[in-house]
Amino acid sequence: MSNAQPQPQWGTPVPPAEGQPRRRRPRIFLWVFLAIQVLFLIWIITGAASGSGTPEDCGTLDRQTCNDAESVGTAIGVGMIIFLWAAVDIVLGVTYAIYRFARRP
Repeated sequence: MSNAQPQPQWGTPVPPAEGQPRRRRPRIFLWVFLAIQVLFLIWIITGAASGSGTPEDCGTLDRQTCNDAESVGTAIGVGMIIFLWAAVDIVLGVTYAIYRFARRP
């Protein structure tokens, strides 16, 4: 009989040696997800702030109609950014779920 310990199979976690703290896995996905959220938030803020112009930009429209048109355009733009943000979050969530379920024993 040999006293050799059996080798763990590929993909099985190896427990830490006695007295050593267990190392946590880096949470790369969390930081990528948060970075994407910050980018979308910055994009929304700059998109909403860029909706102001001068009445000279509108040609023959009066000031009230020009301001209304700019507000509608800004609202449509911000709405499109929010829709894209939600779509990206759904894709990221599904990707993360597939990744997690693939790694389960």
